Amino acid sequence: MSSSPLSPSAAKQRIVIGLSGGVDSAVSAYLLKKAGHEVIGIFMKNWEDDDNDEYCSSRQDFLDAASVADVIGIEIEHVNFAADYKDRVFAAFLREYQAGRTPNPDVLCNAEIKFKAFLDHAMARGAEKIATGHYARVRRVEGRAGAGPSQAGEGPLGEQERSDGGVYQLLKGLDPLKDQSYFLHRLQQHQLAKTLFPVGELPKTEVRRIAEEIGLPNAKKKDSTGICFIGERPFREFLNRYLSHQPGPIKDERGRKLGEHVGLSFYTLGQRQGLGIGGIKEKGAPRGGGEHAPWFVARKDLETNTLVVVQGHEHPLLQYRSLVAEDLSWCGAAPAFGGFGAKTRYRQADAACAFTPEHPSAGHFRLDFPQAQWAVTPGQSAVLYDGEVCLGGGVIAEAMP
Repeated sequence: MSSSPLSPSAAKQRIVIGLSGGVDSAVSAYLLKKAGHEVIGIFMKNWEDDDNDEYCSSRQDFLDAASVADVIGIEIEHVNFAADYKDRVFAAFLREYQAGRTPNPDVLCNAEIKFKAFLDHAMARGAEKIATGHYARVRRVEGRAGAGPSQAGEGPLGEQERSDGGVYQLLKGLDPLKDQSYFLHRLQQHQLAKTLFPVGELPKTEVRRIAEEIGLPNAKKKDSTGICFIGERPFREFLNRYLSHQPGPIKDERGRKLGEHVGLSFYTLGQRQGLGIGGIKEKGAPRGGGEHAPWFVARKDLETNTLVVVQGHEHPLLQYRSLVAEDLSWCGAAPAFGGFGAKTRYRQADAACAFTPEHPSAGHFRLDFPQAQWAVTPGQSAVLYDGEVCLGGGVIAEAMP
């Protein structure tokens, strides 16, 4: 196992770090500089549409990143990947929504921009490694990388990294409340071999403490929660600019019409807010009964343009015991049959599951859960774990009760 790049004994390297303007990447840059590395900051601008409206924070983010670089004493470069983002990420994002699925743009953005376009740019600048402020870790262990078919020959570093006797594992960040390995599960061997996550070993509270201690200007800046690189815009209003949509009925599982939806693309399974419907009271039902329980989106029927909703968080139509995933990507070797942990959405604990690579030639796998999972959503990622090791995953194509 190799030594940490933050340890005093680590070999000095040229490291290009993505500076987002946030505190996590800022502290990451500081830690690398403190360890003696040559650190270069890159601010990525990846969105230009409506760049001047109130929701676009890229100008302020760049000013924050530049202020951080000045305090730490490193060079910063402003790089525009907007064309790559629109072609590789945003176009796929819109296609998925138009097809009635709910994609996760952060997963695709990491795979296509931060660890592809950005990695290529950094290597062209003579970097030996890249770094970001993600809460995750990379560990090199001895042995063959064992890249599966999807990794064979992938990337300019693929053969080198497979032949050096090392396997690169993606691990969860040590802060369980901030772990971001779910969003990074599409990273493969040649990317992991060149990537550092300096704050992955730290709790968020310690990152904030370090930022304040060294006087970083963004020490108390709140974390971003918007769409990757697009910002914290009103989501429905934003999508409305890009997606065609047709209003239709909202019905319960018994076929009773409750209202009108504004277009199926604007809803996701498990959604509770923004439905615009009240409770239904059966004739003669007592006051205060379950008939006023909150409504949740349970199905989207594209053929009839109908949104199906149910009452109550634990309704059977929101519970799933199996799923099939496609568009697979593994950090190393594809796992074999067996028991693992899995996440079907970011903010959930690992759920025990049985993994079946039932259609390996077609690129599918199946997960079966002993405990039903809530609102498993096509378009989201099913990510597989072996303890703290993130193995990879795929895009949920179908969920079964």
